Amino acid sequence: MSICPPTTPLDPNRRHTARDRRVQAADIAFNRVHPCHVNNCEERDYPYVANYSKALQHDGNGDVIPASYQSMLNALATRNPADFEAIQLGGALRLTNPQAGLAFDLEGRDAQALSLPPAPRIDGAQNSSEMAELYWMALTRDVHFNDYAWNGVVQQAIQSLNTEFTDFRGPRQGGAVNPQTVFRGIYPGETVGPYVSQFLLKGTSDPGAPVGQGRSAADGFIEYGALKINQRQLTVQPGIDYLTDFYWWLQVQNGDDKRGMDQFDQSAYRFIRNLRDLGERVHTDNVADSFFNAALILYKEPTGDQLNGTGRPGIEREFPNDQMNPYNFYTRQDPFATYGPPHGLSLVWEVLARALRATWFQKWFIHRRLRPEEFGGRIDNQLTGRRGGYPINGEILNALQGGLLSGYFPGVYGSYLLPQQFPEGAPTHPAYGAGHATGAGACATILKAFFNEDTPIENPLVASPDGLSLMPYTGWDAGQMTVGGELNKLAGNIALGRNAAGVHWRSDYDQSLLLGEELAIRILQEQSLLFNEGGGFMLTRFDGTCIKIWDGHVDYCGGGSIEPFTGAVNNAECPTTDMDGEETSYNYAGEETTYDYQGEETTYDYQGEETTYDYQGEENTGTTHSGQFAELERPEEIY
Repeated sequence: MSICPPTTPLDPNRRHTARDRRVQAADIAFNRVHPCHVNNCEERDYPYVANYSKALQHDGNGDVIPASYQSMLNALATRNPADFEAIQLGGALRLTNPQAGLAFDLEGRDAQALSLPPAPRIDGAQNSSEMAELYWMALTRDVHFNDYAWNGVVQQAIQSLNTEFTDFRGPRQGGAVNPQTVFRGIYPGETVGPYVSQFLLKGTSDPGAPVGQGRSAADGFIEYGALKINQRQLTVQPGIDYLTDFYWWLQVQNGDDKRGMDQFDQSAYRFIRNLRDLGERVHTDNVADSFFNAALILYKEPTGDQLNGTGRPGIEREFPNDQMNPYNFYTRQDPFATYGPPHGLSLVWEVLARALRATWFQKWFIHRRLRPEEFGGRIDNQLTGRRGGYPINGEILNALQGGLLSGYFPGVYGSYLLPQQFPEGAPTHPAYGAGHATGAGACATILKAFFNEDTPIENPLVASPDGLSLMPYTGWDAGQMTVGGELNKLAGNIALGRNAAGVHWRSDYDQSLLLGEELAIRILQEQSLLFNEGGGFMLTRFDGTCIKIWDGHVDYCGGGSIEPFTGAVNNAECPTTDMDGEETSYNYAGEETTYDYQGEETTYDYQGEETTYDYQGEENTGTTHSGQFAELERPEEIY
């Protein structure tokens, strides 16, 4: 049998060029600023009180047993998989993936090359304001978003956040929280139009579909090829909250598994109309689900009025490509595997796992911020006299004792515990950063890089009072909504929906979105080296600045490189290794530390204690250390 050579000549240097591109991407990653990681020192100042401990062993007041907490710190210090299996848990629930932040990635920033600023402390006014917002969100879970302007409880929430808290950092208009800004995000577009992003409500329109089954985007069905996905959801019964009973709360802190005890509204599937519906949307989702839906809306919606398409779905497209997509200028080719739907859709999912690894490192190894439900237990202990001496900022205590929140706590619920939407409360990993928020920031950034963000959103919709249908949004700002703004709002909805359920803080949302954004930008930077067509990506960051990503560069749209860019505290390079990648000396708390990153032996002296580790998982000698690798002592004054 004869063998015919290909009619187009092969590139004899392809394997070398492919390797060179990989090396070029690796060099870009290597040369980025590597940030120092700094926490808020609560673990040092208030040991066993101010940090995450859910699913570990607790005493009768819900304070963690020191030996149990130390077993967790030991595993985090040694990084030995066997030590993670030796963590002393309190019940059936397991900790969620604490080793994830130790994984390496082959694209974008390394999981440990991104940082978050220190979280608010429980003795600070910002933390009090964030807790107050969560109490008010719990009280208003069943209020329709359309009713915020005249609902009495929402009005009390607005008054409280405006007058009782000196460091509330939610969005304002004219210097004040109002019905249009309350419980919303702070980034561009999040306070424009309805509370819920159009990408969580509308479907795609298909002129060939039956009436009411996807012919109009107002039907709420998204085209998944031959399938239709309903934007309506199975939600939960109104007025049912959990963890307001101290015994139930204590069981959950010790790891009792209350998952699956939700009481569902089985009468109908409904569009998102209130915070409880939004909380349920993000209860068991995969974070990227909603962004995959948004991508399909942007790819599939035909030309028309964005309600009733007049073109062929996915062919005559309503929403144009990003301005730097090279296929905007081609007349004989369409994008597909590069710059087209498979490329954009795959990246939505690809960035999620990488974003989660980055934020999991922050959660477990740097901040270990306690969950709001845990802080609610501290407040309940303090105000009931069950256990005093917690270092809690007075603003939240005053609001619950004589302030506006005192009309509801403890009277309505029988305790000062933070009402949780989920029967199991928060998941079994620390609060800061937030997985949903980091993933949402990354996924939204990808979509902003693939579509023209300036495209108007026409004919916006909101859920009807019963959530069974969609109706027109007629607010004065209906004509000011854009694709970019609604993608920001989608990211905010996914993140703040977790706050609405009681499992996250406001700063978990606003900082984590930026973490995910930075990770996605760096993946796009490295991908921009790969395409024969050239081109690149243009997007608006959450801070409102426009950037262009092309041929391995990240520049401002008006010119000039954004490098070096980092999420590091003070934009400072942290000295992790020398240029040969071998040994580096640090000085932490006045002591010297030496590391050898070739996987051999490492000696630490943090706070005057010496520990020797073998990173091959074998020998481990010395004392047990925390994130600052010092044995924690419980101060007498907080007992």
